[in-house]
Amino acid sequence: MAALDALLLGENSIHLFDEKAPALEAALGDDVTVETTTDFDRLTDLNGGDVVVDYVTDSSFTDAQLSGLRSFVAGGGGYLAVHCAGDLTNYIDDDGTFRSRETPVPPLRDLLKGHFLTHPEPSTFGVNVVSEHPITEGVSDFEVYDEPYQVDCDEADVDVLARMDHPSLETAYPVVWAHEYDDGRVCYNSLGHTDEALAHESTRRLLANAVRWVATA
Repeated sequence: MAALDALLLGENSIHLFDEKAPALEAALGDDVTVETTTDFDRLTDLNGGDVVVDYVTDSSFTDAQLSGLRSFVAGGGGYLAVHCAGDLTNYIDDDGTFRSRETPVPPLRDLLKGHFLTHPEPSTFGVNVVSEHPITEGVSDFEVYDEPYQVDCDEADVDVLARMDHPSLETAYPVVWAHEYDDGRVCYNSLGHTDEALAHESTRRLLANAVRWVATA
């Protein structure tokens, strides 16, 4: 596959993007050219790129930014949402205060087909691969120390590729899922809060596989 151009987007509210960006970039692979930014307005001009990799907790995107992202994916672009990108209710208001909405941002929820609900404390838990897919190629069941995200997912509309096996949670929440979005592709991976998770061989393989799959719509 030819080299890819990826926009890696984040911010530094709760999940400190400046600290995590190097590990995220490394996980994508040497053949991915990465532009790292905290400028949400880059979403309004995504011409020429292949993939947006989202590590944003603050969901206070403008209408123009949301429209740019959705149009990019609908037109054949790739969207890989990682960990905190599934948090579609929290945002930072104009005075810098971190707040939460009652419901997720509708355009993002439609794009992602799921969203973060809550989580227990970081711990070691299992990740079970439940579907054969290019994103899970070369990945077997594994254990990881991370922040275990409990999520709401439209499972009828996506391919759930991996599920959580957490010792204190009865539900096997989806950890990785993927789907088509018009002419584009979307993947969500809830792993990626801890340094340990981002350094884990299986997490990195899932991210590397995902960025290539979403880019080949």
